[in-house]
Formats: sequence, C-alpha cells, structure tokens
Amino acid sequence: MTLHDEYRALYQSYLEYCNAHDFDSMASFYAPGITVNGSPMDPGAVTAQFEPLISAFPDWHWDVAHLVTDDENIVVHFSVTGTHRGAFAGIEATGRRVDVSEFTLYHLEDGKFAAVWDLLDMDSLIRQIS
Repeated sequence: MTLHDEYRALYQSYLEYCNAHDFDSMASFYAPGITVNGSPMDPGAVTAQFEPLISAFPDWHWDVAHLVTDDENIVVHFSVTGTHRGAFAGIEATGRRVDVSEFTLYHLEDGKFAAVWDLLDMDSLIRQIS
C-alpha cells in the first residue's frame, strides 16, 4: 500500500465518523496542537465547532467530489447536504434542503491532522435557508 493509499484510507475512516456525527471518534484524528484556519485549538474544541451545525442540520452529510494527496497533505472538495431543522445563524428552521461546496486541506504529522484549512460556501448556505 502506498502512502497515498494510506492517506485515502485514513481519510475514509475519518469521513465515516464525520457523517455519523461521532465527535469523540473524529477528535481521535487530530494532533494535540492542531490549528484550524491558523488558530491553535485542542481536539475537543475542533469537534465542538460542528455541534451547532449538526443541531441545525441533523442530516448533515459530506460527500467527496475530489480527494488529492501528497506526501504531507490531504485536500478534499466536498458536496455537503443537509436539511434545515433547527436555528442556524439566527435563522429559524425552514425545512429547506441545502447543497453547498466545501474545500478542506489537512496537513498530516505522524498520521494525525496537525493543521486544517477549511472553506465552506457559507453565503450559498445562508441564501438557501433565507
């Protein structure tokens, strides 16, 4: 198995936990000194960011459109879907289905995500529930 195959397998395992909304298991993939969009965080704080999103969109689901690896990084382009069932960004539940793009770069160190840069098309999400 090549390094790229290992990274793909690692990411697939992580994605399964993400889509199951299993925050504890997700946190196990994060290095203790992880940074997210340049800000240092502990693994629990990283997963806590997902809680309001999952509360508002309980069926939130990431589907990989593209996944690229190199010797230290995994880059993913997602299609993300969910149904607006709870308040989000000050907008009460609408029951509307959303479909947005997300791009994330994961930098790996010792088999863990040490740095993450993430860009979700939040403008599109807000337009779809407004």
